[in-house]
Order: sequence, then structure tokens, then C-alpha cells
Amino acid sequence: MLRVGLTGGLASGKSFVGHALESLGCHLIEADELGHQVLLPGAEAYDAVVREFGPRILDPQGFIDRRKLAAVVFDKPALLEKLNGFVHPVVFARQDRMLAEFEKADPHGIAVVAAAIMVETGSYKKLDRLVVAVCPLEQQIERAMKRDSLTREEVMARIARQLPLEEKVRLADFVIDTSGTKERTLEQVRVVYRSLRGIEA
Repeated sequence: MLRVGLTGGLASGKSFVGHALESLGCHLIEADELGHQVLLPGAEAYDAVVREFGPRILDPQGFIDRRKLAAVVFDKPALLEKLNGFVHPVVFARQDRMLAEFEKADPHGIAVVAAAIMVETGSYKKLDRLVVAVCPLEQQIERAMKRDSLTREEVMARIARQLPLEEKVRLADFVIDTSGTKERTLEQVRVVYRSLRGIEA
């Protein structure tokens, strides 16, 4: 099975590209979604995170409020590192189990692992290919403000904590520019898919 990493910057179109590849027949793992799942009550990271950061991060139903948690660790590298220490290992473990299941069911298939900080964590090195979704900074800002109901300042602060897109592009096997129409992006996705399948475009 070919294992492909998919990353980008904040609101650079990674999810759209991931779901487009899935619609073409790839198996998709969204690390951000796994990150949500391991923080649910009873899941692998819940108890450790609540123990460390206290009841202030919980909503009235006892679920971890990701916005409250983000506010606690924001701009505090030591706390963020501690949180990542609880979350990343169990996310990677789930990811590895899913990859093994996909490979068993579809040995000649393509598995796509989509993750925002794949380059930052170095996890892309365990995969066969890397796809990076890109768009201009101003477009990232506009999309993130609209999608996440954030202020411009909040978006800029989040982008500043990620590696610049140019650095990720330097490591990429394929770059997909999502700045145009959806159809233009889908055309690029189809070209990448054919390349991954070993079919000449």
C-alpha cells in the first residue's frame, strides 16, 4: 500500500483535497479528527488532559471544550508541549492501526494521512509521498476567519505558529494550489491521483 501524507497551512484547502482524493478511491485518515476523538470522555487522552489542565477546560456536559483548552495553552510552549505529549502518541497509534487495516483490506491501495503539523512533527518521514495544499496568505486568513469565526489577529497568531508554507513546499512531492475554483483544484487532484497510481497524465 502506498502511504501518502497530505498537509498545508491553516485553511489552505487540505480537507477539500483530502476528501477529493477519498472520492477517487483513496483511504483517508484525518489526524485532526482523530485528535478530537481521543479527547472524548472515556477515550485515550481524556483523563490525562483533564487531570493536567483541570475542570476549567470542560463544558457543562463534561466534554473537553477545545476552544477553552486552546486558550490555556496558546502562547505557552511548555503547556502546549505537555498537551501534545498526551494527544500525539495516541493519535499516531490510532493512525497506525487504521493504516494496517487498510493495507490488509486493500494491499495495492493508497492511504492518505491528512495532518496540519505533519512536517512540524516529522511524521511525514514515515510516509512514501507528501502532498502540500497551498494558497496565498490573504486567502488563508479570509478562509480561516470565515470558517472558524476568528478575528484576523487570532488567525495570524495561529499561522505564525506553523511552519511557513514555502518550507513545506520544499519537501513536497506534489503541490496543489487551491486558490482558484473548486474545479481547478479538482483537476490538480486528479493529476496527482493518476501520478500516485502510476498512470501517466
